[in-house]
Parts: sequence; C-alpha cells; structure tokens
Amino acid sequence: MEKVKISIRNLHKSFGKKRVLTGVDLDINAGESLVVIGGSGTGKSVLIKCIQGLLTPDDGSIKIDNQEVVGLGLSEQKKFHDKMGMLFQGGALFDSLTVWENVAFSLLENQKMARDKAKVAAIRVLRQVGLTPDVADLSPSELSGGMQKRVGLARAVITKPEIIFFDEPTTGLDPIMADVINDLIVESAKGLGATTLTITHDLASARKIADKVAMLYQGKIIWQGTVKEMDNTENPYVRQFINGSSQGPIKVEI
Repeated sequence: MEKVKISIRNLHKSFGKKRVLTGVDLDINAGESLVVIGGSGTGKSVLIKCIQGLLTPDDGSIKIDNQEVVGLGLSEQKKFHDKMGMLFQGGALFDSLTVWENVAFSLLENQKMARDKAKVAAIRVLRQVGLTPDVADLSPSELSGGMQKRVGLARAVITKPEIIFFDEPTTGLDPIMADVINDLIVESAKGLGATTLTITHDLASARKIADKVAMLYQGKIIWQGTVKEMDNTENPYVRQFINGSSQGPIKVEI
C-alpha cells in the first residue's frame, strides 16, 4: 500500500467575504507527482501556501507524514519547511545576489554553510539543470527567462527536499523551453524521490509531469485521476477546461 505524504481534509480559507477554499480534500502519495489544474483565481496558490504554513487555514486539517501541521509553533513549522523546496512562478530570484548565491540561499542562511562550500554545491546543481559554471557569478538580470527558471529549479532542489512545490513553472516560456523545464522537473523530482505538487494552467506541462491530476473549482477538488483518465473523462468541468472552451458549466466573470 502506498504511503500518503500529504493528507488534506475539509480545508477552508477565506479573505474577508471572499471564500477561496471551501472544503478541499486531497491525498498525495510519497514520491508522487500531483498536478492541480484550474482557472485563475480558483485558489491553487492559496492551497500551496496553506500546506507550507505561510497561510493559516480557517478550518480543516493538513497532515504531512501523518503529523498535523495546522497550528504548529514556529520552531515545529521550521522542521517541515526544511523538508520543502519551491519553484516560484516568476522565478523570484534576488537581484542583489549572484546566481550561485540565489541557488545556495538556504545553505547560506539556514544551514550556515561556508561560502566556498556553498558555491561548489550551487555550481554542481546548476550543472544538473544544464547551466555552465560561468553563469554562477552573473546577476539574475543578465539571464533569459528560461535560464532564470533553471536557476529557480536549482534553488528548489539544492537541499534535496522531500516535497517540492512548482507554481506555474512554465509561465512566460516559449513551448520548447517549457518542455525543457518540464523534463528537468521530472528528472529532478525522480532523482530525489521527492513528492511534488504543481499548479498550472499549462496542460502540456500537466501531461508531461503528472502521475495524477486534480481539478480545483469553486474551492473544492471536483475531479482527480491519471492523465489518461483526464483525457477520457466525461466530467463537463474538466472537459471544458482541457478543451479551452467558453461554452460549458464553468462561467468566467468578465
């Protein structure tokens, strides 16, 4: 029987009168790649932030390795943060730091590793994502969008996390570079044996990296299954989303 790494039950989160998550139930098995799809503003990023402990849910349970993480103190939260890596949507690199300092940020800040050792580790991981050592001393602003994503990915995996979050990893990239990033995500996650949660609108990306797909709509998971099941489902919400059709049960507010 597969081990559940992250278990979410009846998760609710509102901001004022805006109800974003209205009872999310979701299990992610250890070593599994789950992709959450759904339109803009459906709460995908809020879901990730709740799992990370950056937002406190209004109600519900989040268990990681069978331990409840909602309501933990800061020191207990840190133990779970140390298991996690994150690739942010825009890369979210620090302009004031060099590429290698960005990649090694957690090693320098959290693990207090010596700078020379941290740089060697950063260059090793940069090589793994297809970047040459001469990139290490550049500033992020000197890199293309695709290179910035690779640097972000290197930063996400350098601590060998057990759980990695990918927030719209291919946004802003051309289709070929997006495919390169998808391949790197699969290689990096499988190489670490990590459990991954990706949120994306990009169905080509979802098909490439997902073991399972879940659709978030109106604050709940309304469907989940494999990529093959997604492509063959009769669920009208999923069908409308994957076909990119304006006609169907999903109404877009204009």
